[in-house]
Amino acid sequence: MSNKIDSTDFQVPPGDNLKLSERPTKVKPLFKSKRHYHKRLDEGVEELSELQRLHYASNRYAILFIFQAMDAAGKDGAIRHVMSGVNPQGCQVFSFKQPSAEELEHDFLWRTTCRLPERGRIGIFNRSYYEEVLIVRVHPEILRSQGLPAGLIAEHSIWEDRYRSIVDLEAHLHRNGTRIIKFFLHLSKDEQRKRFRERIDEPDKNWKFSLADVRERKRWDDYMEAYEACLNATSTVRAPWYIVPADDKKNARLIISQIILDTMKDLRMSYPTVSKTRLKELQAIGKEL
Repeated sequence: MSNKIDSTDFQVPPGDNLKLSERPTKVKPLFKSKRHYHKRLDEGVEELSELQRLHYASNRYAILFIFQAMDAAGKDGAIRHVMSGVNPQGCQVFSFKQPSAEELEHDFLWRTTCRLPERGRIGIFNRSYYEEVLIVRVHPEILRSQGLPAGLIAEHSIWEDRYRSIVDLEAHLHRNGTRIIKFFLHLSKDEQRKRFRERIDEPDKNWKFSLADVRERKRWDDYMEAYEACLNATSTVRAPWYIVPADDKKNARLIISQIILDTMKDLRMSYPTVSKTRLKELQAIGKEL
């Protein structure tokens, strides 16, 4: 791969019958040195900042970025670095963990729907409604505790039903001006083990480690199967999935940055224009200053 990043290299085409085992978790470095990496990232951050101002001013679209991954894949760091130049007033980040009692009284899409971005804003979901076809699929006991009618939780149909609900929601949002881009940070099992060891060995990273991480790691193959099924069922032209090789955090951030920039450029936004009358008024006001 050259240093030029082509977003389509990482996209999951609809109906592709994706095999995660055939997708790399690491690609050749997209930077020549640490200094070159920071230069490329800073350029992306600056360009994104300019595009965000345009997005806010044009006030025509809402943009939603969804991040999903196994533990220690680098979601938090990617969001922090890539979005570092974005004005906080125009961007909101939500992390979705175990549903609350109130959230369990609603359909599985309710709690995230309440957090969708407004027009002119950027929304970031650090985990999302996709947890309901990932962790819940790996742990069906969670599904059985959600209070659904018995006839609706048959495991031979529940996942296809939920995929359809998700695809329908994303199509509805697209028809109403929300653009959705979904990132799966593809981490290898060996790299995850290395990062878990760092969380144990480095005192300033101890807080990141949980015994639950180890328990979930034992279900690695089940998670890969769930992710593979999910990506195949829910990557669409309107709301595509991108599989980002995540073993190299710096590479991953550059790839994510480029995909975001390409997405926003494709919107062909422009600043609002004023009428001739209003322009004359502004010019008159300017002379009085």
